[in-house]
Amino acid sequence: MTTPATIPPKNTVCLWYDRDAEKAARFYASVFADSKVKAVHRAPGDYPAGKQGDVLTVEFTVLGIPCLGLNGGPGTPHGMAFSFQVATSDQAETDKYWNAIVGNGGQASQCGWCKDKWGLSWQITPIALIQAYTDPDPAAAKRAFEAMMTMGKIDIAAIEAARRG
Repeated sequence: MTTPATIPPKNTVCLWYDRDAEKAARFYASVFADSKVKAVHRAPGDYPAGKQGDVLTVEFTVLGIPCLGLNGGPGTPHGMAFSFQVATSDQAETDKYWNAIVGNGGQASQCGWCKDKWGLSWQITPIALIQAYTDPDPAAAKRAFEAMMTMGKIDIAAIEAARRG
């Protein structure tokens, strides 16, 4: 799908891919609500990472956030300094997103963090976790935080149990 350029949002997250910007955008659109591929733009001429006619950029949204996928070529990997933090409402939503990312070539990490198969970092963060580690009771917050530090994917029941003591 190639469409004419539209006026972009004032601020757009630009994500660099080797050559899979369209595949990544379509994956995100299939997993996350309020996400879609808006436009695919092909290179009007050859460039260092590709040839005329190759997909150059992809306009898409992830959970309503405007993004631009750029097929800029190899050598510029994603890092943990940038991540999408996805606030989930319950364990089922937490499991759905975590499993979609990790189960499709991604990599599990600690404390609700994971990477997709393109190396982009995601924080799958239950709202219950945020409420727990910001609890006004410092002891409850500490217990919840310490429980989180032992987890990969967040277990809401375990966080809530730790918070209660």
